[in-house]
Amino acid sequence: MPKILIVEDDIAFCQMLQKYLTKHDFDVFTSFTIEEAKKSFENEIFDVIVSDVRLPKGDGVTLISAIKEVSPSTKVILMTGYAEVKTAVDAMKRGAFDYIAKPFTPDSILGLIKSALKTAKVLPPKEVSEKKGAAESNTDIIGGHSEASIKLQQYVKLVAPTNMSVLITGESGTGKEVTAKSIHKNSNRSDERFVAVDCGAIPKEIATSEFFGHLKGSFTGAIEDKIGHFEAANGGTLFLDEVGNLSYENQIQLLRAIQERKIKRVGSTKEINVDLRIITATNEDLNKAVAAGSFREDLFHRLNEFSIELPSLKQREEDLMRFAHHFLNKANNDLGKNVIDFSDEVQQLFLDYDWPGNFRELKNTIKRAVLFTEGGQVLSSAIPNNLKEVSQETSENKFSRSEYEKEKILSALKQTNFNKSKAAKLLQITRKTLYNKINYYQLEV
Repeated sequence: MPKILIVEDDIAFCQMLQKYLTKHDFDVFTSFTIEEAKKSFENEIFDVIVSDVRLPKGDGVTLISAIKEVSPSTKVILMTGYAEVKTAVDAMKRGAFDYIAKPFTPDSILGLIKSALKTAKVLPPKEVSEKKGAAESNTDIIGGHSEASIKLQQYVKLVAPTNMSVLITGESGTGKEVTAKSIHKNSNRSDERFVAVDCGAIPKEIATSEFFGHLKGSFTGAIEDKIGHFEAANGGTLFLDEVGNLSYENQIQLLRAIQERKIKRVGSTKEINVDLRIITATNEDLNKAVAAGSFREDLFHRLNEFSIELPSLKQREEDLMRFAHHFLNKANNDLGKNVIDFSDEVQQLFLDYDWPGNFRELKNTIKRAVLFTEGGQVLSSAIPNNLKEVSQETSENKFSRSEYEKEKILSALKQTNFNKSKAAKLLQITRKTLYNKINYYQLEV
């Protein structure tokens, strides 16, 4: 029988919740203060601890570290008021499993506890190891050795094992869906389905049916029962791309489904429990959308429990040719070719170009080039003219830009009496970058 601890200073509410959960076969304990709670979880191991955020002489957030120190596997659920959503999101980042806004129905807290108990199951070490290997082999596109790539990989590994909702932002073509799949494959839900939905392609009139499904005859054109995306992804991960395109009405429906962990098909009165992880993506600034009133703030906080901003391809320039060879291998497989490498001229063209379309543009450019290549090496004749034009402009401006940067570095070094740490601060770059540029320009300092 799972053990639950409720930490709540409202005695009547606490006892009511205890009685309800006891009826559903839980062994329920209660504490009315932080001190009582600490004594309880230091003496007993609880599967789930449900705590109010506001407590006498402290708050529920301060309990998280203490709980995790004693029992890392215990899931913590916070009960919050609407105004405390930001506090709850911060708590999620500290290790809370989830939060629920007051007032809530008994069924909703029950569903959340069951979800916490389900995700608490840990795979045997051998299975975990095999899953990680499979995930790494399928998601190497987001790998790399640049600072931006390493940071991205660290974020994915950090958030993947949790149940937190993730908001992925970045320029078009930076690999949002690939990143979402990587999070899924490294999570405890990796054996379940990953369902990707393009919110921008769904007309608002049928969005409810697309998300939650419908019954036959529930509206004109409903010729058979349909399972929606939420139900299809039950147990796994639902990826909502371009979530900023949802209408305000659809945002309300999405928020309710995420909060209650329940859905209803259009035309049905039966509620269906769902347990799934939500990952969303957008290239819009949702903070501005919230400020403008076009995107609900409460939904934004629900989706943005953890955020990852994907770097552009230009920010990962050190890894560019690694990615290029990755797409070269894919193009060879798709087209039945055996192109081995890129000529030096083509490599320089790639390095000079800004890649506004990021991975998508790089992939398409290489696939087209492989199609036109007869021998074992991609030559500049197979590369689109726009890349060559940009490269020519870059070559013409390269000398003047380099000279300007070189003079700027020398000036900063002289101003700081050749103190490299101070010079780096003056130039607003890292000390490591300054050393690299000093070596690149062969400056005698």
